[in-house]
Amino acid sequence: MGSGPRSQDADEGFCACEDAPSAKPFVRNERSKRDHQGFSLAQAFLCAAKGVGCALASQRNFRIHLAVAVLVVVAGLVLQVGATSMAVLAVCIALVMAAECMNTAVEAVVDLVSPGYHELARRAKDCAAGAVLLCAAGSVAAGLLVFVPALLACL
Repeated sequence: MGSGPRSQDADEGFCACEDAPSAKPFVRNERSKRDHQGFSLAQAFLCAAKGVGCALASQRNFRIHLAVAVLVVVAGLVLQVGATSMAVLAVCIALVMAAECMNTAVEAVVDLVSPGYHELARRAKDCAAGAVLLCAAGSVAAGLLVFVPALLACL
């Protein structure tokens, strides 16, 4: 990363997880847009990686999905399910993990704008969680279509 305030912000919590001790709040305004005009692709990927890291560090369900994903990949390799089936599994894993990250983001924004209970806040959080559930259910169905024939072939 280059020198100057832009890279300093990226290093010191520009996109940091709220649980990180060095995290600074970041709000976009005209000045920040002007000052971060040259925000590099590398910095954007760093922020994205920090987001995934925050989900991993703070969300139990994200860790559960990750553990299941590792088991699915190992099972696919052991059962030698083939490249197309592995691709289907990889897309399903990415979809569920991305949905979980989006759920985490929705929950954080809802908590920020509505710290007290509000029915619309509950609805937003429930819908975001429902999206993860739908992705996970679809992934289970795809996993069954991949693994049942592979297991039957082993018998």
